[in-house]
Amino acid sequence: MNPGFDPEEIAQLRRECKAERLNFVYVSDEFEDEEEENNEHAHVQFVGMYKDKEVVYDALIYTLRLHHSTLVYDAALERLKKEMPNYVSPDERTDDYPDDPDQDEEAELLLTEFIEEIEENEEISVREHIETDDQFEYGVGLEVGLNKTEINEKVINDFIIRFNAGRIQLDPTLYHYTGSEDED
Repeated sequence: MNPGFDPEEIAQLRRECKAERLNFVYVSDEFEDEEEENNEHAHVQFVGMYKDKEVVYDALIYTLRLHHSTLVYDAALERLKKEMPNYVSPDERTDDYPDDPDQDEEAELLLTEFIEEIEENEEISVREHIETDDQFEYGVGLEVGLNKTEINEKVINDFIIRFNAGRIQLDPTLYHYTGSEDED
């Protein structure tokens, strides 16, 4: 049984929310760097209704800009793999992977080129969305992309209130971003 549907778990989350004086609690991710100031995404849990049952929602909420840059990077990485089939990106390497600074530099340059090309040609666009995963291991998983400049307590709180009230209105507009907007 999925523990996110267990009334005990739900009651526990309600107590945690009450203690925090919020309608959600933050989930700390083991791969998240605590030192890094992050305002473009949040991993939270909150209580809501799913198919007439109370449930714990496990939600990853992020800005459209972050979603866009992730998709652009993934697309650029795919192109890089076609161009350099033997290249293994640093986050996919094992400990015994041999260092090759020249290959790394070449790959980095190509990757940057591909990213700029994808952004320039506006090949990837994003819109507000909510993806629901009811096969999630704990409760119901949500991936939420919002057209906000940052994801903060107010944005999360407003989203949860509207979500739980069934009043979510997603912006259907398609958006494109370029990396240069970060460098102001």
